[in-house]
Amino acid sequence: MIRPACLLAALALSFGLVACGETGDEGGLDTSANRIEKDADNGDVEITIGSKNFTEQYILGEIYAQALAAAGYDVETRLDLGSETTALRALERGEVDAYPEYASTALTSFFHLPAEEVPADGAQAFAETHDDFARLGLIAFPPTPFSSANAVGLLTETADELNVTKVSDLEGISREQTLSGSPECRRRIDCLLGLERNYRLEFERFEPVDIDRRYKVLAEGDADLSILFTTDAQLFVSDEFVILEDDREVLPAGNVLFVAREVTAQEAGADFGATIESVQENLTLETMQELNARVDVDRVQPADVAEQYLKEFGYIG
Repeated sequence: MIRPACLLAALALSFGLVACGETGDEGGLDTSANRIEKDADNGDVEITIGSKNFTEQYILGEIYAQALAAAGYDVETRLDLGSETTALRALERGEVDAYPEYASTALTSFFHLPAEEVPADGAQAFAETHDDFARLGLIAFPPTPFSSANAVGLLTETADELNVTKVSDLEGISREQTLSGSPECRRRIDCLLGLERNYRLEFERFEPVDIDRRYKVLAEGDADLSILFTTDAQLFVSDEFVILEDDREVLPAGNVLFVAREVTAQEAGADFGATIESVQENLTLETMQELNARVDVDRVQPADVAEQYLKEFGYIG
């Protein structure tokens, strides 16, 4: 069943059910405690927020930037940083003051931790970045509730037929299944290599596909299983697809860390970190899927989607 795209913008209900706050007089959740208070003194601090150049990053960059602006900071954005190495270089050079990065990416790309050693737990992965970031003059704030990571997905109909809900359920039947994924999936611990090594799974065939065909191969019957992203919009707008639980917690944590220059964080004061941590509290997996869907399906601009999120959870008026 497809959820009509036109309803996405009206789905404050899905947000409201998980929003932090007390029950109001009319039975709804009172999000007034989330309100970001503007401090005029923060206006003396100039902050440039960056992001990498894809949907989820655009949205996150706008959420952080608009929230900090609501707290009174003088905020600019640069949401075109490209790869993680380009983003880190811009941060170190002071071209941006902060940007959202994934814990697993930081540990593997920046600090050269073997992918198989990256924790699946977001809090643990965050802790392991602390000293490394500090040596670069950077600080990472606690992770988002959601993890944007690789996952094994399939048609809901197929999952029901196979009676599988978690990756380990594929033991004994994977040899009759075709797995699709990106060409580099064969060598990645969060992809085919990890499934073979950590779950001891063997597949009948591995089918390399471009990223934009990950769902098509399932819908068209060209693959039984496909490597998807946990925050994909398709998982929100349709119940045609489902992802399997990584029950052995071997796929690296993809929680987002807001990484900032220490000098900026110090100059910005306590409101800086408090604002970041507050606006992240409601970024659950389903919420991030919906935000991505508002952009990728409804074609709403990321800045407008970020504003909707902040308003729906009561961070801004």
